[in-house]
Amino acid sequence: MMFGFSLAYFLVILDTTVLTIALPDLRDSLGGSLAGQQWAVNAYTVAFAASLLVGGAVADRYGAARIFKAGVAAFGVISLLSAAAPHLGVLIGLRALLGVAGALCTGGSLGLLGQLFPDPAARARATGLWAAITGSALAAGPLLGGLLVDLSGWRAVFLLNPPIALISLLVMRRVGSPRGHREIDWRVQALACAFLGLVAEALIDASAVAGVLGVAALAALVLAERRSHAPALPGGLLAATWPELLAGAAANFAFSGALFVLTLLLQDTRHLAPMAAGLAFLPMTIPMTVNPLLTGRLVARYGPRPPIVAGLALLAAGLTGVALTDALTLWLLVTGFGLSFVLPALMAGMVNSAPPGTAGTAGGVLNAFRQVGATLGVAVMGVVGRPLLVAALLTALTLAAYALAARRARTPIPA
Repeated sequence: MMFGFSLAYFLVILDTTVLTIALPDLRDSLGGSLAGQQWAVNAYTVAFAASLLVGGAVADRYGAARIFKAGVAAFGVISLLSAAAPHLGVLIGLRALLGVAGALCTGGSLGLLGQLFPDPAARARATGLWAAITGSALAAGPLLGGLLVDLSGWRAVFLLNPPIALISLLVMRRVGSPRGHREIDWRVQALACAFLGLVAEALIDASAVAGVLGVAALAALVLAERRSHAPALPGGLLAATWPELLAGAAANFAFSGALFVLTLLLQDTRHLAPMAAGLAFLPMTIPMTVNPLLTGRLVARYGPRPPIVAGLALLAAGLTGVALTDALTLWLLVTGFGLSFVLPALMAGMVNSAPPGTAGTAGGVLNAFRQVGATLGVAVMGVVGRPLLVAALLTALTLAAYALAARRARTPIPA
């Protein structure tokens, strides 16, 4: 069972990275500007981020297994359609639908993680294994993307998903989970989706209209949350976990932005083939496959905070080294170890802190912040000067804020 829902989340994470390495071939095939290439990547992450709260809520309400299977099936079908996209606009729209399907997969898999491993220590170890399996998607993304593009072009990237989705569904076919008692206020959920999507669009396209609409959506969301009988966020969740949410956003900002910038650098400036560019990222992505098992054990023994602090420090150091030296392999390795400490520890901490029956929602909140960070990373680091130093500085500031917050005993989240 663990393999089945980890395999599906492998797909979700794979699609955040696998297309990046194919961007030059995609540009040659379908055309489009740099902004169009950014949206080919960001349409997925924007829709994913905007839908994560809904994905977690419906998993908690209708049963994690049921929502998980629906998301996996949709992911496979939409991937087939993406492989046949006739032009860039269609592909961007299908990538957005893939993001929604990915949010359902994520909400269901996190709900299953909380359901199958009720003991916090066992859940921390299981989270480490889950992160190792899914972290392999980050390692496989650039490598598989480069291999498939070299063999058959960018369309082959999407043909990888359907057979993996089918295997996951077959493994999980007998797994079920009961419906929950949590109610869903669809008006609040719609406002949350609108806010996340509009903010991402405003920052990517520098759209004043989207920014104004995003602020309006936030005001409406806050008002609706106060009056709602079923708010999108459990009481006290943000207050208790904001340092973890900030750390998750910063880590994904750094990773996705660096991947985008370095991909273009390696292929456009250094003229590496897609496969060679994918291999260049292995020092960063391999630690994210093997190290989460150790991170899970550390979290089970010491709690999530020490691995998060160590990971943020390594991440900041690695990005600085990549920006300032020619030792790309060494500093990408340091960056990868930083991410491999941060991300599993954050997930374990959030799921452990969730009130009963809200593991999907808590995981959805963390992943929403992470995906907003990833979207901003691609958008911001594609236009600023010295982008890797910007990411390193942001990570260092996040480390300072998290370390200060970790010294204070935070109030437990009410059930």
